[in-house]
Amino acid sequence: MLSEQLSEYSRLTERKLSELIDEASCAPILNRSMLYSVFSGGKRVRPALCIASCELCGGIAEDALLAACAVELIHTYSLIHDDLPAMDNDDMRRGKPSSHKAFGEANAILAGDGLQALAFLALAKYDCKDALEYISRGALQMVIGQSLDVNAEGGVDLLEALQDYKTGALFRAAVLSGAACAHANAAQREALIRFANAYGMLFQITDDILDSTGDAVLLGKTVGKDAAEGKLTFVTAYGVESAKTHAQSYAKIALDAVKTVNTDAAFFTELIQYTLARKS
Repeated sequence: MLSEQLSEYSRLTERKLSELIDEASCAPILNRSMLYSVFSGGKRVRPALCIASCELCGGIAEDALLAACAVELIHTYSLIHDDLPAMDNDDMRRGKPSSHKAFGEANAILAGDGLQALAFLALAKYDCKDALEYISRGALQMVIGQSLDVNAEGGVDLLEALQDYKTGALFRAAVLSGAACAHANAAQREALIRFANAYGMLFQITDDILDSTGDAVLLGKTVGKDAAEGKLTFVTAYGVESAKTHAQSYAKIALDAVKTVNTDAAFFTELIQYTLARKS
């Protein structure tokens, strides 16, 4: 069921993403570089959560589609910039050369800039002011998290805050904007915030574990960089086994939270279990 729903959410999102980029009438190389990263094979977890949250709160997929695309465009721009030599300096992303390796640094920066602008152009088509606010805040918090990470500000005591900003922010933006598109009530939004906070930590911890123990071929990117560069992660701070315990704890919190929104939360339940056991 999870695979089928993710595929359907991805199909809907990708069709709209293609339309949005085509409508932008870009310069040829900018168009190619944006398409290259947007359609590089990601799982579309964030837009899926946006649409699923809308449905969970009584809306339909179409209601949340532009918000879902906006979240994915911002996520993709962040990956392009994160891979740059001045940031994480990664040459591979999802099994392909990173944008700056394929198109050069200047074009990669412009592709990221263009995708961010396109995200807000998509949101401008909405009447839902809340969706704009949630996604704008999420984008800003994500950048704050990246700044904390790049500048290594703080120690283990700030690890959760750093990861919450860096990863959790866009998950919050996704579920809250989706809920807003369905006119969710305050109790539903609060529960989804609890879910997103916990799920974001779960996702980041499993990412940290995979960087330490994962298969580079399956992941499509370099592994072992966090430890080699002395980066602060749950694995470098606590070790793999303790990180797994943290992940299980956050999985339970996420599951308990989403079930208070709607008892029919099969997609979220399966996604949590998949993330806890993911290999890529």
